[in-house]
Amino acid sequence: MTNTWKNFKSVDKTVFGAGSFNQLDDILAAKRPTPEAPMIFLVDNYFKDKPLAQRVPAHAHDMLLFVDVDDHEPTTEQVDQLRDHILQTKGLPAGVIGIGGGSVMDIAKAVALMLTNEGSSTKYQGLNLIQKPGVYHVGVPTISGTGAEVSMTAVLTGPEKKLGLKCDWTVFDQIVLDPELIADVPRNQWFYTGMDTYIHCVESMNGHYKNTFSEAYGYKSIDLCQDVYLRDGFGQTPINNEKLMVASYMGGLSLTYSEVGVCHALSYGLSFVFGTRHCIANCIIFPHLGDYYPQGVEEFNQMVAKNNIHIPQNLAKDWTDAQIEQMIDVTWALKHMWNHAIGLDWEQKLKREDIRAIYEKM
Repeated sequence: MTNTWKNFKSVDKTVFGAGSFNQLDDILAAKRPTPEAPMIFLVDNYFKDKPLAQRVPAHAHDMLLFVDVDDHEPTTEQVDQLRDHILQTKGLPAGVIGIGGGSVMDIAKAVALMLTNEGSSTKYQGLNLIQKPGVYHVGVPTISGTGAEVSMTAVLTGPEKKLGLKCDWTVFDQIVLDPELIADVPRNQWFYTGMDTYIHCVESMNGHYKNTFSEAYGYKSIDLCQDVYLRDGFGQTPINNEKLMVASYMGGLSLTYSEVGVCHALSYGLSFVFGTRHCIANCIIFPHLGDYYPQGVEEFNQMVAKNNIHIPQNLAKDWTDAQIEQMIDVTWALKHMWNHAIGLDWEQKLKREDIRAIYEKM
């Protein structure tokens, strides 16, 4: 175990419970300096023609933007374009509200920061590079597992790297955890995203930065995931929606005070080169990490079988050597993840050929 004391910021306010989305308008009213002060709602494009879009409490002077994250991870270009459009149309708003999955919440966090920081978001990919606090921002997850609702990172893919805008100011000021909003998530996506929090916790608790704080959240999160995906009564039920939403929250806190590991490092490479969505990338990679996380991989495979989930396979046969090398480059650069997973001497223990061998199994 390595001693690293993190003085991290938590979400200021959290409301949890079925139907709590209905409180959003009242919550935002208290944060408008004047009744006409605009709020910006960034909503997953998936909901454009669905009932949830009609429930968004946008006033006449607010802005409702549907964000397309269907086939790609959030990008620095996307964030910069949204920021410019908002400032040109509304000026500096009173707040930004992200309604959607982890990608939309990361975009909302990044946009809130970029509204007050000059230049491209590519300048701020890294730790504590943001110069000024962003505007008030709220996260409303409509799928659970990424932990984006509590994390201090807004992960973006830029032209040169996939890396988060990470600082205390990234953290949401308010989150609304309404289990009713995740009730209709398609089954495969429900599994892929839920496994993100499961893998978060397996990695968090198997490395050099683990500690009692991260373990307390991580073990409970795994216990809740086991209820949702393995034990009697498993599946997409109202009580399991509540459990998964809390598991995501706790998984995010576990990794915040520890670190993620091998799966996430490789996932960043896969997402950067091929645009593979983060959660499914994790599920593609994790079955091949038995040497690092044997118990977690065994249980993951049980969950896949029990829930009859499709995990893409035999992908590497179509990859070029140049693409694999580029994935290795991205993965190798994530030193903080390797420090946790293997140790500060990881560069003496790990070879690029070891990473290649894992990618070639996929």
